[in-house]
Amino acid sequence: MNCFSRCLFVRLRVAMLVCIASSTCFVTYAQTWPTKTLRAIVGFAPGGGVDTMARTISQPMGELLGQSIVVENKPGGSGNASASEASRARADGYTLLFAPLTQQTVNPFVIKGSPDMAKDMVPVAIVGRNKLHLVVKKDLPVSNLQELIALARANPGKLNYASSGVATSPHLLGELFLKQTGVEMVHVPYKGSAPAMQSVLAGETDLVFDPGLAFQHIRVGNAKILAVASDKRPTQFPDTPTMAEAGYPAITFDAWTGIWVPAGTPAPVIERISKALSTVLARPDVMKRFEELNAEARYRDTTEFRSLLDQETRMLSSIIKERNITVD
Repeated sequence: MNCFSRCLFVRLRVAMLVCIASSTCFVTYAQTWPTKTLRAIVGFAPGGGVDTMARTISQPMGELLGQSIVVENKPGGSGNASASEASRARADGYTLLFAPLTQQTVNPFVIKGSPDMAKDMVPVAIVGRNKLHLVVKKDLPVSNLQELIALARANPGKLNYASSGVATSPHLLGELFLKQTGVEMVHVPYKGSAPAMQSVLAGETDLVFDPGLAFQHIRVGNAKILAVASDKRPTQFPDTPTMAEAGYPAITFDAWTGIWVPAGTPAPVIERISKALSTVLARPDVMKRFEELNAEARYRDTTEFRSLLDQETRMLSSIIKERNITVD
């Protein structure tokens, strides 16, 4: 064996020993983790959908893991402030980021200087989803999706739709709807889902893609639901078809929420977090609380989470580019 070969052999052996040692350390670390309180960072104000999901999950997850999980609200920059803080945290499993998928799949394409979550964070698991429902004002002369599309085609640019803000899930779904149906409507952004829904109730706008705030108003006849942009009908309104059932399978988009940890967090720790989440989301009391939020507890593991992120990034980045969507 010449000098070069001997040096290469020694380096490879050292690298292998380091790898084995690191793996052993990670396993040992995961067996004793956690030994202190965990942080669950949320990029939105208390009381919102993501915040309530995080609080619903954190207590029973903490009980399973043997340590408390404290929710910290870090609003700002459409969630970017929370992602920045979480990405700077130590990769030790003590910092969790609860966030909508759009923080990774949308923000980098519409907000300059957005954190690179695909590089700096690791997706752990999906927490759940909000279905988005096509809701129209009560006096709009339509009773189903086909009639709405016919009305819009007969009046190009005269109908409008409300959203919870530029580049939010309802806005992007609205643009997907326009693209797939070939109709023209005016987008009217509001600062949140509640004022967007209120504009439809007041007759100021014609329709909205609603996460569930409209249900009580639909029941008393103050608004009409035409379809849901999900793979299943809403349990609250089982006669409402999915977009696919109404003839538009490409208009499928849910508002998902997930958990991330800083890149470099030991894989065994990530597995323990994911396993605890899976157990918690299967609890009847947690599922019921999600239903009260008009959401669905829907566990998906890391592999499925990554696949959904890739799929959503491709779809939404294409819509953002085609429709020239930016956030000032």
